[in-house]
Amino acid sequence: MDIMSPEKRSRLMAGVRTTGTGPEVALRRALWAEGLRYRLNVALPGSPDLAFKGPRVAVFVDGCFWHSCPVHGTVPASNAHFWKQKLAINRNRDKRVTRQLELDGWRVVRCWEHEVVEDAEAVALRIAAVVKARDR
Repeated sequence: MDIMSPEKRSRLMAGVRTTGTGPEVALRRALWAEGLRYRLNVALPGSPDLAFKGPRVAVFVDGCFWHSCPVHGTVPASNAHFWKQKLAINRNRDKRVTRQLELDGWRVVRCWEHEVVEDAEAVALRIAAVVKARDR
C-alpha cells in the first residue's frame, strides 16, 4: 500500500525530470570533451536525449527504473500490477521508436543510466565510434 495519497503521489511523479538529468549532463560533457558536437531537442520519434544530425545518430540515456534495466530495474511492491504494465508499455515504446528511427535512416544508441554514472567517458567513446563510422 502506498503511504502517500493519490494526489500527493501524482505531484511527486509529475516532478520527475525527463530531460537534463544528471546522467544526461555528464554524458554531454564527456561527448563535448571528445570534440563531438550534438543537438538537443531534435524533433524525432521518441525525442532522443541528443542527436548528431549529419551522421544521423540518435542517443537515448534510458533510466534504469523507467526503462526496466536488467541490472537495476525494479517493480514497486505497491500497485505492482499497474507498474508492471506501465514498464512493459515503456519497453515496447522504446522498441517501436528504435525501429522507426532505423527505418528513417538513423542509427540509435541506447545506454543505461547506470553506465553513464559509472563511466561517462566510456559511453562517450562508444557513441563517438558510431558517429565517426557514420560520418564518412
